[in-house]
Amino acid sequence: MVSIVDLFQQVAGTDPVIQGLVGGVVIASLNLLGASLVLVWRDPSERALDGALGFAAGIMLAAAFTSLIIPGIEQYSGGDPLPVLAGVVLGVLFLDRADVLVPHAHYLLTGSRRTDAANPSESVPLDSDRLAPVVLFILAITLHNMPEGLAVGVAFGSGDVEAAVPLMLAIGIQNIPEGLAVSVAAINAGLDRRFYATFAGLRSGVVEIPLAVFGALAVQVARPLLPYAMGFAAGAMLFVISDEIVPETHTRGNERIATLGTMFGVVVMLYLDVSLG
Repeated sequence: MVSIVDLFQQVAGTDPVIQGLVGGVVIASLNLLGASLVLVWRDPSERALDGALGFAAGIMLAAAFTSLIIPGIEQYSGGDPLPVLAGVVLGVLFLDRADVLVPHAHYLLTGSRRTDAANPSESVPLDSDRLAPVVLFILAITLHNMPEGLAVGVAFGSGDVEAAVPLMLAIGIQNIPEGLAVSVAAINAGLDRRFYATFAGLRSGVVEIPLAVFGALAVQVARPLLPYAMGFAAGAMLFVISDEIVPETHTRGNERIATLGTMFGVVVMLYLDVSLG
């Protein structure tokens, strides 16, 4: 019986950059699948969405450690944690500073402004009255998805396909509820259901596919950067979990279902990592 890893290699070949490209296409396609669910699941409850987003957070949380931080330390920096931890800090700082320029996805999804949310009129060199809300929405969600594409690319660029494939599957699976949640928020804001379901998938592809290729290419060209890149991707993912997903799932009284979803996501990622890796 052909394993999933063997099947992936048959499709993508052995070139890490091509593998990164295929991995980016896979996670972008699953994001499109999630965004398109609004065509058939027209009115998901807040409870269901919070549980699904908690599940996505759990997968990302486990993946950051099992597929990026731990391999980065044990396999690619000779047991020295400093390069990976430096990358984690850089990833966190990058997302934190980016949030100064781009409004928090939380505000754009819910309309509830956080005290530390970016003020477009102050931090974006455009007149806020003329800056379409949909553009801000696209920017925020694009920023949210950047770490995922980068993480997949860096994982394949490392050359460890058996570790990269579970990460790709995990991020792809968590992209399904994430894509659905973003589509529902956009529809609630008045955007057309069918248009946005398609557009959300294209948006994810525009961001995640090139970043997956970039991540794989970067660590191939500059191999010593691999532990830093793995830490950067992990830090950015952890920032998104703590700063966006968890607060979003704990604002409507569904904390317990969101927490259970997170635990289930951790279990799914650990199972994928052990069974495939």
